[in-house]
Amino acid sequence: MNFEEHAAKPLLQAVGIAIPRGRLARSGSEAEAAAAALAVSVVVKAQVPAGKRGKAGGIRTADDSEAARDAASAILGMEIAGHRVASVLVEERVPIVAEYYAAVLNDAASKGPLVMVSPEGGMDVEEIAASKPDRLRQTRVDILRGFDLEAARTMLGGLGLGSDEGPLAETLVALYQAYRENDAELLEVNPLARLKDGGLVALDCKFVLDDSGVQRRQEFASRGSSETLTALEARGKALGLRYIELDGDIGVLGNGAGLTMTTMDVIAHHGGRPANFLEIGGDAYTKAKPALELVLDNPKVRCLLVNFCGAFARTDVMTGGLLDAWEALAPTIPVFFSVHGTGSAEARAILRARLGVTPYGTMDEAIVAAIAAARDADAVP
Repeated sequence: MNFEEHAAKPLLQAVGIAIPRGRLARSGSEAEAAAAALAVSVVVKAQVPAGKRGKAGGIRTADDSEAARDAASAILGMEIAGHRVASVLVEERVPIVAEYYAAVLNDAASKGPLVMVSPEGGMDVEEIAASKPDRLRQTRVDILRGFDLEAARTMLGGLGLGSDEGPLAETLVALYQAYRENDAELLEVNPLARLKDGGLVALDCKFVLDDSGVQRRQEFASRGSSETLTALEARGKALGLRYIELDGDIGVLGNGAGLTMTTMDVIAHHGGRPANFLEIGGDAYTKAKPALELVLDNPKVRCLLVNFCGAFARTDVMTGGLLDAWEALAPTIPVFFSVHGTGSAEARAILRARLGVTPYGTMDEAIVAAIAAARDADAVP
């Protein structure tokens, strides 16, 4: 679950990280009143759960309340990264001397927290990694040991930060604390600004709550931003199916999220492009017909890849449910099967008897065949 800046920043303030004074406004007149109350020049910022707001024209400065009103009126109603701007954050402008980047996020490689910091704040982290990799420090954290001042100072060593090193180390420790206490998937401050008086202030904050933590953090849920879903994704959500629409042309059905993601990775490895994520493990195979309809209703899909691997679940039961749906819908696109594990012998027999196809011996073979079929379909004028 993503959170807009105004909802994320209080998490920083709660652990002692300074933030600018600001007020939320939903109209030009509210922005004018907010700027008047702050009684300083301000920054008016679109509140959407997306980055690159400044490049989209969603961040503007204003020297007085009337200018703040005009800036807010221009920003409200804009569309940024698929989100319509319904509110703005009116914040005091602060005298910036230097900008840093700081973040804590879930690291897939180490399956634990990753702390990141750079003296190149204000840039996207991808730009820093590409253009100045030596200026981006990363520390993988043993969650049992935690992240302390010694670890923070170690990762900052050699960056030439001078008197900023101590306060920045303390801020990293506080940021890690906020990450842990709030079930964060990502907590990012960019930029973290040093002011003329030497203080560090978080000028922006991105907070992503781990979906598995929503039940434990229900006080946050009401402040989170709704997902931007495609029509097919919205249908999937209404059905209780986790469907994610992608840009490829190979429809994917698998049992289990891990197997489905692995299937998508192998498709990409062989040069193909998956059209979706959709898994029908557990009792979701009973929704095989609406699941198959979701995949087939994507006009980009040229063929279907089905990858079933059974442990406790029986692949013959899942295959039977899918074939019932296939026969009811009668699609004309080619389909490729990889079936292994519990009940696979029975599943293969069902496929031969009812659909006249033989599953491939390996997942890779099925994927390579599906990629070839998708390319052949695209080559037809």
